[in-house]
Amino acid sequence: MAFTRLRVGVPRAPEAGLVSEHFSQAPQRLSFYSWYGSARLFRFRVPPDTVLLRWLLQVSRDSGAACTDAEITVHFRSGAPPVINPLGTRFPDDTSVQPSFQVRVPLSAAPLSNVSVNVSHPAPGDWFVAAHLPPASQKIELKGLAPTCAYVFQPDMLVKRVVEISIVEPDVPLPQTLVSHPSYLKVFVPEYTRELLLELQGCVANGSLGCPVRLTVGPVTLPGNFQKVLTCAGAPQPCRLLLPSPPWDRWLQLTAESLVGPHGTVAFSAVATLTGGLHGGREGWPCPLPPAPRHPDLLPTKPLVLLVACRPWSVTVQPLLQSGQNQTFNASAGWPSPGPDHQDLGRSGGVGGGPFCLTNQPVTREDTDVVSVHFQPLDRLSVTVRSDTPSVMRLRLNTGMDSGGSLTVSLRANQTEIRNETLVVACLNAASPFLSFNTSLNCTTAFFQGHPLSLSAWSRKANLIIPYPETDNWYLSLQLTCSENEEDCEQAAVHVETTLYLVPCLNDCGPYGQCLLLRRHGYLYAGCSCKAGWRGWGCTDNETAQTVAQQKAATLLLTLSNLMFLAPIAVSVQRFYLVEASVYAYTMFFSTFYHACDQPGEAVLCILSYDTLQYCDFLGSGTAIWVTILCMARLKTVLKYVLFLLGTLVIAMSLQLDRRGIWNMLGPCLFAFVIMASMWVYRCGHRRQCYPTSWQRWAFYLLPGVSMASVGVAIYTSMMTSDNYYYTHSIWHVLLAGSAALLLPPPAEPAEPWACSQKLPCHYQICKNDREELYTVT
Repeated sequence: MAFTRLRVGVPRAPEAGLVSEHFSQAPQRLSFYSWYGSARLFRFRVPPDTVLLRWLLQVSRDSGAACTDAEITVHFRSGAPPVINPLGTRFPDDTSVQPSFQVRVPLSAAPLSNVSVNVSHPAPGDWFVAAHLPPASQKIELKGLAPTCAYVFQPDMLVKRVVEISIVEPDVPLPQTLVSHPSYLKVFVPEYTRELLLELQGCVANGSLGCPVRLTVGPVTLPGNFQKVLTCAGAPQPCRLLLPSPPWDRWLQLTAESLVGPHGTVAFSAVATLTGGLHGGREGWPCPLPPAPRHPDLLPTKPLVLLVACRPWSVTVQPLLQSGQNQTFNASAGWPSPGPDHQDLGRSGGVGGGPFCLTNQPVTREDTDVVSVHFQPLDRLSVTVRSDTPSVMRLRLNTGMDSGGSLTVSLRANQTEIRNETLVVACLNAASPFLSFNTSLNCTTAFFQGHPLSLSAWSRKANLIIPYPETDNWYLSLQLTCSENEEDCEQAAVHVETTLYLVPCLNDCGPYGQCLLLRRHGYLYAGCSCKAGWRGWGCTDNETAQTVAQQKAATLLLTLSNLMFLAPIAVSVQRFYLVEASVYAYTMFFSTFYHACDQPGEAVLCILSYDTLQYCDFLGSGTAIWVTILCMARLKTVLKYVLFLLGTLVIAMSLQLDRRGIWNMLGPCLFAFVIMASMWVYRCGHRRQCYPTSWQRWAFYLLPGVSMASVGVAIYTSMMTSDNYYYTHSIWHVLLAGSAALLLPPPAEPAEPWACSQKLPCHYQICKNDREELYTVT
């Protein structure tokens, strides 16, 4: 048994003040990877105040000869299922993807392998684990024909969380003393917080000045990790850490550790200062919006409420009415009140000084279907973007069921409003918006790397696709910037039309894919299953794709090859095997239209549902083999037709139980072969000569027919792959129909009504009537 340990973050968590919890899920059998549905997904929930997360990954396999060495890949991600790409395919254009954090678990000589993965200070909430085997081979395996090996994966989650934790209130020093164990703190970050400043003041180590403290701020999120670690040893006092745009409306965890050894003592005071937030019960000061022209066609039919948040601690509501009325609402009370003109208000405070405002654009969320959401501004038209304040839109993707689709963002600027020197920059971030457009355009907040977009006179459209967005509030912030004349930019305003959707699959996986909804317990997520050689997350990678001509050629080969069944139909009719001819005609018809419906892309024709055509095709193929073998046995007419009917019913039942099981069809056919062989052996012993008696029958019919059937079975069971399916399966059609035409026996020789075959010594004969089955002695 192999055992491996991997660590992410700080090595060890102490035991004092911590409690342990254990979570487990039922094991699942792994599959070789071909698309996202091949991966096995597990969903865990990490409780708040967790300081250590340990994954125990156990992989086992069968001990049979079919089991070979394999390497299992395990992916981790917090907030959403991991976005993986084992096949190395291309993602759709404008898609933003981070490489997943993965661990490889080898299985070689030992049938059991364990891996331990440690994550210090993990983010609370949903964590997802996805596991799969290496990419699948192109060979088409028949179920039940060859032995298989079961690889089983089971993850366990062990957590240690804090039960003794100190709360840091804004602007209130919190004294702390470090001895041998870390000190766990947390501070609440309210909405509309622009910056968070953390300070360690008055540090004293063993009675002397100094600050040998390591401060860990924020959670670990995989695959990206933006946790901040501040080492205050040797740094000037007070030791500070400034966090721009910290995550809103949540607790932020802090861990302080002493660096002086197990017997040293460090004393300090922790101070948190919030800039631009609403906290402490302070009454806000309004920050006015500068007037901006609005196109008459863009005026809303209902009052549009814009929340303007100012630094520090203030929010006002300024409605834009279609009429000229002025009315102000108190944001905290929610009731209308007389609105005085606040033209020069705004109070400096916190860090940095000077007022700071943002325009909070209200957004409506419309749930349209499973993992399908439409976001749009309240006025259903556009968002006004200016240069002095960023416009922020909040997208609520925090229900826990929104992370299984793809978030698509499309921006389009008005052609008449955007000029050559102006640029509309936008950032899409989770947890908190990016607000520092005047100093940087990297879209980086305290613990998240945002996704940038831009609009200009040369590019008035911008698109962004985020597969499996994290469960959180997402913020789209926009601001107008000018590269030359900033004074003209201050008076300018650009109306940006936004199209914001959460969809299960991008473009419904296109014409060469199928969007499938997957489920793990109560969690739903979507993935694309591609066809015709197309690959990728949205079936847009055409590196191995078939051309339209190749698709048409494949369809023609698979359908027209069934015309070979005209040969056994003609032979059956000529020899008065009318039931057999009907079976061959049924097989030819449904096999032709099943393969016409089974093709992807443009060359598709479905006269019935796909499932119905597939069932009829499989039923016809099995029944055709069954009746051909029984016809070769030359049974009595009544017995033959009884076996025809019973065999067809058994094949129909077996296909309903398991349509892909090879033995469900092979079993009845082998039984028919045993009946035929028994009848032939009986006739050989009864007649004292080989049956059939004619060497021409063996040389020109039986041996060629058996050879064609043997080659067809070999191709069907061992040579078909995804790439050569269209011509190897067409050859199977030809060989199956050709062997049936050759193996059908000739019609029985006509006999007289009374055939006297045996003479008795007393000049009498025993005569038999084959039609009436009567005997007489003459």
